[in-house]
Amino acid sequence: MENLIQRLQQGAFDDTLVHLYGPEGLDTAHSRCAEVLTGFRRIFGAEAEALFSAPGRTELGGNHTDHQHGRVLAASVDLDILAAVSPNQSGMLRVQSQGYPLLVVDLRELSPMAGEENTTAALIRGVAAGLAARGCPLQGAGLDAYMISSVPGGSGLSSSAAFEVLMGTILNELFFGGSCSAVEIAQIGQYAENVFFGKPCGLMDQTASSVGGVVAIDFADTAHPAVERMELDLAREGYALCILDSGADHADLTAEYAAITDELKAVCACFGKSVLREVPEADFLAELPRVRQAAGDRAVVRAMHIYAENRRAAAEAEALKAGDFETYLELVRRSGASSTQYLQNVTPTGQTTHQELLVTIGLCQALLGDRGAARVHGGGFGGTAQAYVPLDMLEDFRARTEAVLGKGSCHVVRIRPVGGARLA
Repeated sequence: MENLIQRLQQGAFDDTLVHLYGPEGLDTAHSRCAEVLTGFRRIFGAEAEALFSAPGRTELGGNHTDHQHGRVLAASVDLDILAAVSPNQSGMLRVQSQGYPLLVVDLRELSPMAGEENTTAALIRGVAAGLAARGCPLQGAGLDAYMISSVPGGSGLSSSAAFEVLMGTILNELFFGGSCSAVEIAQIGQYAENVFFGKPCGLMDQTASSVGGVVAIDFADTAHPAVERMELDLAREGYALCILDSGADHADLTAEYAAITDELKAVCACFGKSVLREVPEADFLAELPRVRQAAGDRAVVRAMHIYAENRRAAAEAEALKAGDFETYLELVRRSGASSTQYLQNVTPTGQTTHQELLVTIGLCQALLGDRGAARVHGGGFGGTAQAYVPLDMLEDFRARTEAVLGKGSCHVVRIRPVGGARLA
């Protein structure tokens, strides 16, 4: 029987690879598939039985609205985590990520483990626990997996969500007959990150990675989020999408992210609610003196951002559906301004000397002038900026930003039409 490497060399997966990575990405995809299959053989001493992939994501609209049960616009991108896998009957999940130690998670222990917070093992255990809670028969099962990633860590493209979705997709496919939907895989990933890893993230990252393509998501009912797929051909519009690494120190910013949710909870508590989606904006504005006293002014202006950003995310989706890309870009610019001014997630609290992300956004805006758009990307505080760059400016834009931020800091990404998936 031919192994996967032989089938890859014969072009058996080419149609799938072109669909995911584009014709221009086929050679690179071939090389990466061969690399991950060879790595599996080297680590586990056998041939892999399957190939899986889960993409990073880019947030297009709705900055920090998901954890308030709001609206977002997001897309999967052509940077991904690729895994070669084979089931075993060891009762263990053995995961080797290139360049990292082998992780072994015992499937008999599917509760959060003391001291495992903020580790990849916690994510693996959490995903397995989430699937087991939905009826996936993991007892007595097991898995060997070797992974490589093209999603830069700390890039704002959400490598953690891609990892969660990848693990969920693999276990769902191999041991549960694909019983969980893409949205359920996303919910399992969020559960793993919230409960096992210990980060209070929303659901946008996982949903975008799991569902794939461009998606407008309404999290009013987080148990059943409304997900609408839509089309966006940036090349046809004359633009490239760039993610720019600001070069900020990749320090642990969990406290900064948590401060946003904590302050918004304080606002909501004034109304006996837990998330802003449950508090009518008119009630919030009518009670501003009381809310300011109880929650503080930064909490108030952050709430103002969330209300306006929900409207913008919905308007961005409508602009895309109408084919009105110029209106969409104007809404992106307004989103970026609101994040900087009201949400205040561009510079870590108290930083004056080091404001790398704000410098990056300012540089992009200076180079683009009245064309394109630039904004904070994702969680903020460090990490990355996002820029829509006219194709006729792209090479000059990349050269000039990398002259300031460093070679390789400007990533040109392609929107990928597929989320978490089995390739072979």
